Amino acid sequence: MCFLTIAIKYQDTRDINDPTSQGGKSWPESGGAYEQAGEQLSMSLINMAKREINCKIVYYGIGLCGKTTNLHYIHRVVDPKDVGDMVSIDTETERTLYFDLLPLELGKVHGFQIRFQLYTVPGQVLYQQTRVSVLKGADCVIFVADSQVSKLQENIESWNELQEQLRRMNKDVAEFPLVMQWNKRDLQDILPISVLEQYLNSYRKPSFEAVAVTGKGVIECLRTGINSTLRRLERI
Repeated sequence: MCFLTIAIKYQDTRDINDPTSQGGKSWPESGGAYEQAGEQLSMSLINMAKREINCKIVYYGIGLCGKTTNLHYIHRVVDPKDVGDMVSIDTETERTLYFDLLPLELGKVHGFQIRFQLYTVPGQVLYQQTRVSVLKGADCVIFVADSQVSKLQENIESWNELQEQLRRMNKDVAEFPLVMQWNKRDLQDILPISVLEQYLNSYRKPSFEAVAVTGKGVIECLRTGINSTLRRLERI
């Protein structure tokens, strides 16, 4: 398990790269302390008392594909004063036994404090139930694929499992915020991007080549996932 806190200055939901843009919409008041933000659109939780919106991004993929490496890189590149301690649980077979948790604060949007929690799921086959538990309530999934030729079948099985679990949660996979990361592009025996797209991206979701150990593609994937989630929040 991994946990850290990040604060990032951000002003509006339209584009994480545009800190000058201001939205004209305000969120409705409510008498309840918590509200579910659009059951069919998002599982974001709104705390009306604290005026806080909590969103969840899950990094999904096979064992040792680079999910935890993504979070470690994000932790390293953020301003140290904005980052808390990251706690992780490592096993002999994989770096993460259960999940990593990274609350990420994005400043205020329409008067609400936006918090993103980043999770990773355990990739080992025997931890399927844990993956299902972590996936519940997700607003966005970043699917991390291992680009090695020898890992294609495992990637396909993991992708199929993810689709099935999203459907069981009444999510429309075609509409749900998904980002595809083709990781380990620095290795020798890797599949062409066209093959990964063919077998793993039939919905034509945003995709990025990545080398998570160096940070290539990591921030791009996270930025796209955050923007996709925030755009859905604007529809509520």
